[in-house]
Amino acid sequence: MTDVLRREVDRWGGLGALYGVLRADPWSAVRWDNGIPPERSAEAYAAVQDHVNTFGDGIPVLFVEEAPHGLMALGGTTLPVNLALGAGMDAELTEELAAAVAAEARARGTHVALVSGLDVLRDPRWGRAEECFSEDPALAALLVAATVRGMQGTASAGDPIDGTHVAVVAKHLAGQGAGIGGRNGSGAPIGRREFGEIHLRPAHAAARVGVAGFMAAYNDVDGVPCSANEELLTGTIREQWGWDGLVMADGTAIDRLRDSSPDPAFAAALALKAGVDLSLWDEAFTHIEPAIERGLVEEAVLDRAVDRVLALKRRLGLFGSPTPDQPAADAGAAGAPAGRDLIELVDRAARQSVVLVDDGGLLPLRPGQILAVVGPNADDLDAQLGDYTPPRPAPDPAASTVRSALTARFGADRVRYAEGSRLRGPLGSTDAAAPTNTGAPDAIDQVRAASAGADVCVVVLGGTSRRTYDDEFADNGAVDGPALDTTNGEGVDLSSVALPQAQLDVVQAAREDGTPVVAVVLDGRPRALTELRSLVDALLVVPFPGPSGGEAVAAALCDGTASGRLPATFPAADGVMPVAHDERMETARGYVDTDVLQRLPLGTALLPGISARLTGAAPSVAASALTAGGTAQLTVEVTNAGPEPRSVPVPLYGRRHEPGVRPRRRQLLAVRRVTVAPGATAEVGFELGLDALGSWASGAPVADPVTISVWCTPESDPPAHALPVRVTDQNGATPWER
Repeated sequence: MTDVLRREVDRWGGLGALYGVLRADPWSAVRWDNGIPPERSAEAYAAVQDHVNTFGDGIPVLFVEEAPHGLMALGGTTLPVNLALGAGMDAELTEELAAAVAAEARARGTHVALVSGLDVLRDPRWGRAEECFSEDPALAALLVAATVRGMQGTASAGDPIDGTHVAVVAKHLAGQGAGIGGRNGSGAPIGRREFGEIHLRPAHAAARVGVAGFMAAYNDVDGVPCSANEELLTGTIREQWGWDGLVMADGTAIDRLRDSSPDPAFAAALALKAGVDLSLWDEAFTHIEPAIERGLVEEAVLDRAVDRVLALKRRLGLFGSPTPDQPAADAGAAGAPAGRDLIELVDRAARQSVVLVDDGGLLPLRPGQILAVVGPNADDLDAQLGDYTPPRPAPDPAASTVRSALTARFGADRVRYAEGSRLRGPLGSTDAAAPTNTGAPDAIDQVRAASAGADVCVVVLGGTSRRTYDDEFADNGAVDGPALDTTNGEGVDLSSVALPQAQLDVVQAAREDGTPVVAVVLDGRPRALTELRSLVDALLVVPFPGPSGGEAVAAALCDGTASGRLPATFPAADGVMPVAHDERMETARGYVDTDVLQRLPLGTALLPGISARLTGAAPSVAASALTAGGTAQLTVEVTNAGPEPRSVPVPLYGRRHEPGVRPRRRQLLAVRRVTVAPGATAEVGFELGLDALGSWASGAPVADPVTISVWCTPESDPPAHALPVRVTDQNGATPWER
């Protein structure tokens, strides 16, 4: 309770929503010694609610918090980032994790969670790549729908959200992952088909399962800012899709409309008319009253927005008691995983995020080996956590780094450690852009000493979204002038996604005496790994896996548990961007100075002992039947030749043959994660419906007659054994056959 709060209630006669009461991170400057601990969260919320009820209009406040990968509050469980969940490709686990986070948040008094998941990763230079599930819209749609179902406990729009769940405002709508040059918030100069097929599909999936709200993004699409885009916020999501939830503008997004409006009232009118109902701390949106007085917007438009905010409060059950929705003081909730159960879910997600790219015959590591564990991310917990993470508790027994996890397995006498370098430059240098390790020459000597005579050297590289309490931040919470070693996160876009030379120097030093090298890349964005692959014997890629990520990596190295697939394409080199596995076919031959095929496409993974093949005849389904809920059924046989059960994602890829439309090289049609017993073959059935086989050109699926080549193996082009799936017209034919 502060004088600022009291003044706001007096100024407006109440509060519609209050953001970030529990938020804890460097931008908010909230730590364990000055923030609201879990056991007092409900008390804090209740005090605010009581003050508004007593001195305001009596309409309850919506309490809104960030939940990018777990509740961003002291004691909130930190999950692997979205890109890591994308590597796991496990919708059921994603839904379980979302439900656990929701229960944790609602038990503390939170009503609304702001959740990333709509952004589709189309340029690895973008600092917020880690917040995306994938570069593929089908995978993003699958996992964002699972997230909404888990957090809200709903199946469709209008379903009540009970006291163990929270309302979700999904962000960001739309096209933020297609910014020019990968720059955060920059324009997305893309056509309507690209916008619909790639960027609207996850939002459509969220709308279909009843997401409570969308957050309008900072960027523009073809020059029209999303927070002022009536065609998007009213025409598409409401009129075409039939969704009628709440739209919130991103922090200061309406203030940013000042570059396309003459004054704050005009900016407020633009957003309100477009379909924005709630602002996130914008000054401009407080000018709605003069906008109405000047005739810039009708009062009925304001009423419409107010109705939507009130409807969400009703959906959450906030009306009907003197102190609405006052939660219990404990941090648990009925039906939610607690204690070890929740930790087990997080650990499982971390293990599923590990992608084995090459093993070089080195893995699994053998008991008794002497290991050198080196590199800037080998013993840095912060490097595993991702952007917008609350401070970890101290002590932190559930956390592990690669070094600590391998030391626990092999013993301190068999694990040698050297940091080697920073992420962006040499160790000890104050210049992150220094080309070589001139800052601390002995740092590289320490790598050589650690590696000499070791059986295997594990080099842990990559990036970090580390924020410190001394960093500078923009008004919206993004990093403003990144610290020396920050390489990822909002406000940290890169012009180069190649691994910095300082990290490659560590790899070269590690292998100088012939020691076999396993590289582990812990990062939140795709990297150009062509040069690294030429220097190492084995390679693992791990999107920021969360606090237990060290043990997840150790399990992959020692037990052979790596089961993730790349959730996005890793380019061959810096100059080959943007790049995606579903880029359209080109008539050009590519670059003369770079082999673009050295990229690692989405779905890349080495899964020893696992094989898969499509079986049965090529199916057909009429377009009319597809519209009515019909499906084409396919079966994949997955064989596990290994001695242990294996849980693996099984993808189906396809290429559409549509007259007059240049095809995408391949698209992800569907994916299922299955467990196969040792020495056994499992049949995995797929029912491909309208989402998989329809056209998404308008942003919603439409059944058109088409032929689609379908396969389940890693090729980027349809192999000889691909099956043609036919969506037929009223005559039982497809245009491709004429």
